[in-house]
Amino acid sequence: MTDSDTNEAPAPMIEVRGLRKAFDGREILRGVDLKMAKGSTTVILGGSGSGKTVLMKHLIGLLRPDAGEVIVEGESIGRLDERAMNRLRHKFGMVFQAAALFDSMTVFDNVAFPLREHTRMPPAEIARVVHDKLDLVGLRDIDDKFPAELSGGMKKRVGLARAIALEPKIVLYDEPTTGLDPITTDYVDEMILDAQQKLGVTSVVISHDIGSAMNIADHIAFLHEGRICAEGAPDEVRRSEHPAVAKFFATWGDKR
Repeated sequence: MTDSDTNEAPAPMIEVRGLRKAFDGREILRGVDLKMAKGSTTVILGGSGSGKTVLMKHLIGLLRPDAGEVIVEGESIGRLDERAMNRLRHKFGMVFQAAALFDSMTVFDNVAFPLREHTRMPPAEIARVVHDKLDLVGLRDIDDKFPAELSGGMKKRVGLARAIALEPKIVLYDEPTTGLDPITTDYVDEMILDAQQKLGVTSVVISHDIGSAMNIADHIAFLHEGRICAEGAPDEVRRSEHPAVAKFFATWGDKR
């Protein structure tokens, strides 16, 4: 083995290469290139309409690109058949913007849902896993509560417990702090960091919340008009001279 072999950077958990997508002739993604390291938290930052959600849908194969590819642990999503795609999706957990809990189900049943749908675990084992995941996100003794009885931050944490029930390698967060007050936003930021540190998951966060991004990100990619126009460590992106990035951060600075 040569020195160059030992110094070679590890393969990314997720790699996006030249991704392009258009709807009705309107280009949304115009050649996105991005690497997400294993065990890191990458925040894809950008304004409304910049293509963040479209990019996320490509990461889990809900959309197929017009050109380019998404590679997850060495597998190109576009080359997988439906069976292989379903297998790959088990590597992902998803925390939705509004938690997306089932209103008619208790907390216990919400977290147990993916276990009942995708495994043959006996009830006692399901109960053990549910309580383990709820404990991991700092929630106890709320099995019988319904979503309507929970605060916004608690709903997010139940959503995360459900997302990690099948022990995914990657957790995607869709605008996790939208509509939350500053204190609850801090709780959600801590939740994301805890999941990364305790579980070693690779986290991908879609957001327009600069403050949250600066708190949680190892790597920020700024998406503007369908392209990554700046990326790097939070402080590097903050110093970017790209006009769209500079304007975005200046607006945040005015609110601090």
